[in-house]
Amino acid sequence: MTVATVRRSDEGSRDDDRRGSPRSGRRLAARMHRPGMWFALPAATLLALFFAYPLAVSLLQSLFRTSGGVSTFVGFDQYTRMLRDPLVLKSLGNALLILVVQVPIMIALAVGLAYLLNQAWLRFRAGFRLLTFLPSITTLVAYSVVFRVIMTTDGGMLNQLLALFGAGPIDWLNNEWWARVAVIASITWRWTGYNMVIILAGLQSIPPELYEAARIDGAGRWQTFRHIVVPQLRPVLIFTSVTSTIGALQLFDENFILTGGGPNNATLTPVLYLYKVGFQQFDFGYASAIAWMLVILTGIIALIQFRIMREKP
Repeated sequence: MTVATVRRSDEGSRDDDRRGSPRSGRRLAARMHRPGMWFALPAATLLALFFAYPLAVSLLQSLFRTSGGVSTFVGFDQYTRMLRDPLVLKSLGNALLILVVQVPIMIALAVGLAYLLNQAWLRFRAGFRLLTFLPSITTLVAYSVVFRVIMTTDGGMLNQLLALFGAGPIDWLNNEWWARVAVIASITWRWTGYNMVIILAGLQSIPPELYEAARIDGAGRWQTFRHIVVPQLRPVLIFTSVTSTIGALQLFDENFILTGGGPNNATLTPVLYLYKVGFQQFDFGYASAIAWMLVILTGIIALIQFRIMREKP
C-alpha cells in the first residue's frame, strides 16, 4: 500500500466522522461507554461475588445431601422431600396467615395515616409524620426484645394495663392464638410508618386540579378518596403490597425472638425453619432447597399481585 493510499484512507475516515457515518457513530458510542463500564465494574464485581455466586452455590447445594462429611448427588429429592415435610407446610400456612391478615391491615392503616397527615388543616404535621415513621428505623432485634418484655405474661406492661380495666392476664407468647396476634401486632407497629411515608409521597404527587375538579362536581370526602385518591395511588399500593408480601414471607427476627417459632410451631415461618434446618441440624442441602422454594413462591405471589392490581387499559 502506498503512502498516498494510506493518506486517502485516513482522509476518508475523517470525512466519514464528519458526515456521521454508522461506523463513526459506533466508534463514538464505544468511546462514550468505556468510562461508564469502568465505573460500573466495582459494583458488578461485588454483585457477582455476594449475590450471583451465592445464589449459584445454593442452587447447586440443594441438589446434594451431605452425611458424615460426604456429599451425594440426589437431584430433586430435596424438593420432593419438602412435599412430605409437615413443618414446611406448617410454616407456609403460618406465613400465608400473616400475609392475608397482617398485610391488608397494615396497608389500610398506612393509607389512612398518610391521608390524615396530608391534610392542610392538621397542625404539627411534620412532628406527627416523624413519630409515625420512627418505629421503622428501630433495629429488628431491639424492638422485638421490647415487645417480648411488654408481652410477658407475669408482670408485662400490657397485662398490667389490662388489669386496670379488670381484664385477666393473657399468655401472649405461650398460647398459639395469642402468639400469632403478638407477632402480627409487632410487625404492624414496625412497618406501618414505613409504608405510610411511601403512600404519603404518592398522595403529594396527585395534581391539585383533580381535587378541585371533584369539589366543583360536588364530590364529598369519601367520593374524592374513592374515585380520585385510590386510583391515583394504584402504582404505590402495588409497590407497598408486593414489598410487604415479600417481607411477610421472609419473617425471621420477630418470630425467633418473640416466640422461637412456638408454641407448637404456631409462629414457625419458612425462613425460621430454614435457619433451624441449616444451622441447628446442619442439613445445608435441604435448607438451600427450602430457600429456593421460598424464592419461587415469592415470585409467583408477587406476579399474581401485579396481575390483580395492575392498571386497567
